[in-house]
Amino acid sequence: MIMDKTYIAFLRGINVGGHHKVPMADLCTHLESLGFTNIVTLLNSGNIIFNAAETEITKLEDSISESLEERFGFPIPVIIRTQEDIQELYNRDPFHGIAPNQDLRLFVSFLKQDTGDKIKIPMENEDKSFQIIDKCGGAIISILDISKTSSPIGMKELEKIYGSGITTRNWNTIVRLESKLRVLG
Repeated sequence: MIMDKTYIAFLRGINVGGHHKVPMADLCTHLESLGFTNIVTLLNSGNIIFNAAETEITKLEDSISESLEERFGFPIPVIIRTQEDIQELYNRDPFHGIAPNQDLRLFVSFLKQDTGDKIKIPMENEDKSFQIIDKCGGAIISILDISKTSSPIGMKELEKIYGSGITTRNWNTIVRLESKLRVLG
């Protein structure tokens, strides 16, 4: 008997600025129709915990993305990580000693494909508003200081380096996901 495995899907570009609306209840119903179980969403930005028979992650990403485009009428890129991946990232505590404040944002950007080392880390942009401080297991760890810039240019810089197969979450989202995964057992 194959045991179901817990995955976390990160959907890119939904429910942002009133565009590409995907109601979480509809999303859950759709994923259930695909055979996934124990579906839990976190926030409205496309963070989904679910169980599936263990399979190749790339196939899961592609099949979910294709079915979501059919269902909702626009492309929805999907990046998937395992429960173990999120636990490892959380345990690594990549922002240890960095206290967020009203101007400092802590981000984790998940790469669809780990494209290797494209830059020397740590890296800082010219105005020092954006720093990449680490890379671990297909995730880029970065800090944005909005007191030094008026736009999140750092995220655009990440796309220039790593391409569009990337989605970014605030560190608080990862902490909340890890907590929810612990509760779900």
